[in-house]
Amino acid sequence: MAGAVKAKKARAHAKSDWMEMEQERGISIVSSVLQFPYGGKLLNLVDTPGHVDFSEDTYRAIMATDAAVMLLDCAKGVELQTKKLFRVCKMRKLPIFTFVNKLDRPGREPFELVGEVEEVLGIGVYPMTWPVFDGGGRFLGVYHRIEKCVFTFEQVAHGAERAPERRIELESEAFEALDDVAKKTLKDEIDLLDAAGDALDPKKLANGEVTPMFFGSALTNFGLPQFLDAFIDMMPPPAPRLSDKGPINPEDERFTAFVFKIQANMDRAHRDRMAFVRVSSGRYERGMKIRHVRLGREIRLTNPTQFLAQDRSVVDDGFAGDIIGVFDPGIFLIGDTLTDGDDLAYEPLPQFPPEYFARVVMLDPMKRKQLKKGLEQLAQEGSVQLFKPPEGREGESILGAVGELQFEVVRHRLNAEYGVDVRLEHLSYKLARWVEGEALPMTRLDAMLFGYGALDVHGHPVVLFKGEWQLESCAKNFPNTKFLELGARTTSELRSGV
Repeated sequence: MAGAVKAKKARAHAKSDWMEMEQERGISIVSSVLQFPYGGKLLNLVDTPGHVDFSEDTYRAIMATDAAVMLLDCAKGVELQTKKLFRVCKMRKLPIFTFVNKLDRPGREPFELVGEVEEVLGIGVYPMTWPVFDGGGRFLGVYHRIEKCVFTFEQVAHGAERAPERRIELESEAFEALDDVAKKTLKDEIDLLDAAGDALDPKKLANGEVTPMFFGSALTNFGLPQFLDAFIDMMPPPAPRLSDKGPINPEDERFTAFVFKIQANMDRAHRDRMAFVRVSSGRYERGMKIRHVRLGREIRLTNPTQFLAQDRSVVDDGFAGDIIGVFDPGIFLIGDTLTDGDDLAYEPLPQFPPEYFARVVMLDPMKRKQLKKGLEQLAQEGSVQLFKPPEGREGESILGAVGELQFEVVRHRLNAEYGVDVRLEHLSYKLARWVEGEALPMTRLDAMLFGYGALDVHGHPVVLFKGEWQLESCAKNFPNTKFLELGARTTSELRSGV
């Protein structure tokens, strides 16, 4: 089951993939926040899409986290999207924990997977647990290299509860009773692992230079307790975050936070819109006044919310590392900074240039208002990029996407959440460039064969080009204008409200 988190009782499931389309396809389309206690700690899990077409949402979510869990399929190993996301984590020097999943199914040899991660991703690997199989290849459990024992598991119905486990010491009678092939193979592999290198270096883990690796089966809960226990013990505390005033330490008494995600219509009955806020320093208290830096005014955040997928509960406070949801009446944008002290702006979140473009054709003229609202809200939450005709020019809106599947998602959500049917006509544009410097004749660019002039959802000028040749021609004719590949605003722009 995609995005399922098992409850301890009643075999209930909370799904991080809460959207109807996610459940139909069995894939994650938007990032989802789940908060749950474990081992005396409160964990904030951001479940991100794995599909390449939704990578922009994943990149933004990574910017709000303190560590990454790299989930590998034991049969597939390192996939293309894994490589892309790993580069972002490495750029941020995030601690990376690796969980090799689906060990209850046929897969590749564990040593082969370890070698692939080290060779392809260029990161050291320290296996914390190691899979144990019987002579027939059936997954029995894991050997814990730190505790020097074997944990065997019993499968429960649909994996809805924590799998009953049995701890077996290596020199015990219970270990001797295991399958002969399992015993011999495990002892040989332990010797190889112990001869391979030193113990895990906490500093290298904190800098993303080495990853502890765990084995198991998430759906059956095999190996998960060992992973979560080690994660609690080894996870470094929240790190300082860069701002235009320098790094902000999480121990700083000032409350500071930033918006990394906006999600509309999580509660279909109320058509609400939530802003997901990552607390970077200080303490948030329910009802406190804070400063919205981009708008330059004070606001009061009432009813802060913690999430378990689409389920929510009101909380009274939040600390560095916490993710809280606040009701958004339309005043938040992704990347906004909040503080109860002097103005500062955290580094802007990335916005990636779209590679696919489509014109939105409205099928029912009576739904123009709903279409305008739907497109603007979906663009503000980052589901797609929206380009409108500049002032003084009529025409339909144009959507830009990193992957073509985003168009299908937008069309589905416009129908399901806003009651609007549209047709999307694919366009021949290949590039989008944001404009700085000398102003361009935006309404005449198309007639001049220099590209299509438009405005993004923030009102910034953008030119859409059919290829590099058209970009070069436009740049040659307007030498005092800069054409930027990324639309991320600078910290000075964020503070000034541009």
